[in-house]
Amino acid sequence: MIETPNYREASVTAENLATIDQILGNLEEKCKKCKPLTALTCVSECKTWKLKNEIRKMHEKISRPNYIEFLLNTLKNRRRLELLGMISKEHCSMLKLQQKMSSLGYRHSQQTISEEYIQPLVDVGLVHDAHNPFHLTLLGCKVNELLKDFRDLEDTLPPHSDCYEEKALDSMLRGPKTYEELREIIPRKTAARVLSRLQRAGLVETRKDKNYVFFFKTKRCSSLEDPLSTENRVYQNIPEEGICAKRLANLSGISLRRSYKYVRKLKGKKLVFKRKKPLAYSLTDRGRKLALMLKTLRDLTVVAKATSDRFLKERDGADSDSLETQTATGLS
Repeated sequence: MIETPNYREASVTAENLATIDQILGNLEEKCKKCKPLTALTCVSECKTWKLKNEIRKMHEKISRPNYIEFLLNTLKNRRRLELLGMISKEHCSMLKLQQKMSSLGYRHSQQTISEEYIQPLVDVGLVHDAHNPFHLTLLGCKVNELLKDFRDLEDTLPPHSDCYEEKALDSMLRGPKTYEELREIIPRKTAARVLSRLQRAGLVETRKDKNYVFFFKTKRCSSLEDPLSTENRVYQNIPEEGICAKRLANLSGISLRRSYKYVRKLKGKKLVFKRKKPLAYSLTDRGRKLALMLKTLRDLTVVAKATSDRFLKERDGADSDSLETQTATGLS
């Protein structure tokens, strides 16, 4: 009987694992070459069969409605992430997990660890539901590796939420968003609170200047007579992307009052026009890193569901054909 490599060994992490699609393909190849003596031998001893069974359970969990929100709320807990990291390094019994948690200052009973921290990880398919010792599932290995630099999710994003903060971060990953644009994603009554929370966490910021009126050059060619005049200097300091009056005054070396004076003259010559820019929210460097991680996590679950769905359909079809063949052989 051909055995499959044990991806749960401590030295194996998600970084050196093959993709889920490749792993499932390898399982099929191993099954085709395997010649067990009896069906009972296959079920009780074959690691490939056990991994396939695990994939079925994972698929059932991932297929639930709103799974990604359930997963995110589960992961926004420092103790669960600590346990996830412990189990990724070695198979741990409940007693060993309790001792390790105690060494980190978390003094919980085994019942509390089981019900409050381990069971939620089991429910989202990250920890195998066979007790003592615990080990990570294939999905758990990959999620743990992805979250190794984000153990403070509990302090950054609110637990037990509808994940509006995560949705806002994802939308801003594609570019700055105005308040009105964000209210199309987030309910109006919670939009302000969500944005305030993201700003306090240092994930989102607005423009440092609060000037929303910007001046732009028109497409008309400049017809200024004196290239050395203050008026021309003001005109030349207006960039293509526009500029507010205060910054234009600083660049031109004149007062704010005089900058408005020259802008009015330039508008009269139809060389400059003004436009109001609404306040926009954008990601900070920290916010972008978190948003990219969340996007990768979401993409991982989508790929895992699609791949396992295809794998199980193919397996069910193959098992059905095999059963028909065996039945026909027995009748003959």
